[in-house]
Amino acid sequence: MCDTIGHRGPDSEGIWTDDTVALGMRRLSIIDLKTGQQPIYNEDRTKLIVFNGEIYNYLEIKKELEARGHQFRTNSDTETIIHAYDEYGADCVSHLRGMFAFAIWDTVEQSLFLARDRVGKKPLFYTVTSDGTFVFGSEIKVLLAHGGIGREIDHAALDAYLTFGYVPEELCIFKGVHKLEPGHFLTFRNGQLRTKRYWDFDYSRAALSGSEDEIAEELHGRLRDAVNVRLMSEVPLGAFLSGGVDSSAVVGLMSQIMNTPVKTFSIGFNEDSFDELKYARLAAKHFNTDHHEFILTPDFVNMVDDLVWHFDEPFADSSALPTYMVSKLARDYVTVILSGDGGDELFAGYTRYVTDRGRSGLERLPLAVRQRLLRPLSEALPHGMRGKNYLFNISLDAAGRYIDSISHFNGPRKRRLYSSEIKTKMNGSFERGENLYRQIANNLETDDAVDKLLYLDSKTYLPADILTKVDRMSMAASLEARSPLLDHELIEFVSRIPSAMKMKGTVTKYILKKAIGSFVPPEILNRGKQGFGVPINEWINAQLKDRIRNDLTDQQTRDRGLFDTAYIQILLDEHTRGRRDHSHALWTLWMLELWHRRYIDGQG
Repeated sequence: MCDTIGHRGPDSEGIWTDDTVALGMRRLSIIDLKTGQQPIYNEDRTKLIVFNGEIYNYLEIKKELEARGHQFRTNSDTETIIHAYDEYGADCVSHLRGMFAFAIWDTVEQSLFLARDRVGKKPLFYTVTSDGTFVFGSEIKVLLAHGGIGREIDHAALDAYLTFGYVPEELCIFKGVHKLEPGHFLTFRNGQLRTKRYWDFDYSRAALSGSEDEIAEELHGRLRDAVNVRLMSEVPLGAFLSGGVDSSAVVGLMSQIMNTPVKTFSIGFNEDSFDELKYARLAAKHFNTDHHEFILTPDFVNMVDDLVWHFDEPFADSSALPTYMVSKLARDYVTVILSGDGGDELFAGYTRYVTDRGRSGLERLPLAVRQRLLRPLSEALPHGMRGKNYLFNISLDAAGRYIDSISHFNGPRKRRLYSSEIKTKMNGSFERGENLYRQIANNLETDDAVDKLLYLDSKTYLPADILTKVDRMSMAASLEARSPLLDHELIEFVSRIPSAMKMKGTVTKYILKKAIGSFVPPEILNRGKQGFGVPINEWINAQLKDRIRNDLTDQQTRDRGLFDTAYIQILLDEHTRGRRDHSHALWTLWMLELWHRRYIDGQG
């Protein structure tokens, strides 16, 4: 099991066993290189811990615990957690500032305690086998290596993947496997398993008072603090630099704090519409960084087979490819990287928030009327006709409209996609993902439309797509990625900033731009939003054209019986003729097929 995730920790291995329990870990050495070997014990060696992540306030916690009589044998942040558990029990997690997934075994109580960080930066999977064995790990392939679970597909998770391009935190593609959700801990004792949430994004508290200038000034100080604590490292450290607002803010603050030039890393494309190197170079020159670049060409798409192995579940975010390549580039120079992830979810950076606000005015027309008039009109229009999807979208309620707007395959398209056989097998599992999202959106106690979307994305897209991508791709290169914009103390402050200061009219990230305007170049602050995308449409039309068509239509794929082969052919033909851009749909289906071949058929 440890060998399976050697890429996550190439520096050393730690294993502890007794008659009924086995704990293992792989280490990427960052702090306390000499004495930080795991497992680490408490004073009387009745408890031990294995840990993945970093605790940035561990020295402060260590000082408090020493004042309470605890004695430390190492200088590692790992030992701080085991002593904090001794002192505070399960509440130890509320004292930790950082990213973490850890397991503590109590040899006296014969109990296991697992915890995952608040936002979900570090993954943690678990299952209980048919003989009652509890198995956990940082990646699903660890559980598969144990051999105690089957490989039966959860059709609700499959359906959710087709909707969103990833499997949500509440589901797993393998039946019987679970994700410990962000902000949760778990206890397992005497065969009894219990989970509990200890933290959540909170938009229900009173909004901050003060002027824009006052709030922007305090925000600047909190951003600087979040970056500063993440510069803790005994190994070389750098930053991803896309040339966007978030990464430029992080690099700018790093350059103010560090006394040597920041090592920065960027990825580019030959396709001009996707290439951001102009802005990355502008930022690198402005902050006087030690800058490194890599150009990604279609030839590197052959590496998708490696990506499929690293993700364990089907994953359709094509930006995983440049993230993997820039991580490999950075690993040649540094062991730790800082990124700007989380800025869009925290400060309302996605243009879809603006789009949703524009369509919300249609809610003045009663939902029942829209459903009776617009839904039938949408269904009556021929496949591919302009306006068909728009009419369907505005016929939905607020939550449904947003969910539909971020879907790869919405409800009507999925019903066309599935074969009659799979529809029967799914037996009501349709739209499980959509229903989960609707439940999350409805749980938030606020009437603010923007805050609702920020909460929804922070609970879904952020951990299951963005942070999954960054963790798997950085760890694939044995590189540790840190996200200062997702510092929980910063989040708790920003969640109280009125949404009108985050999205002002059509200006996204307004208050963030105001807070960093004194040091980030205006060309970057005022540029249009550009996601970390890949020219998939161009590549599918050229270099990938034959491989994707062959993989999606060959006998091996058809024999799965998942999809209507005629509809797959329509998607391929329309895309090839340029009638419709189905690049994201085709990529989603292709990644699913490659995943089947790797994890179900056992190829490769």
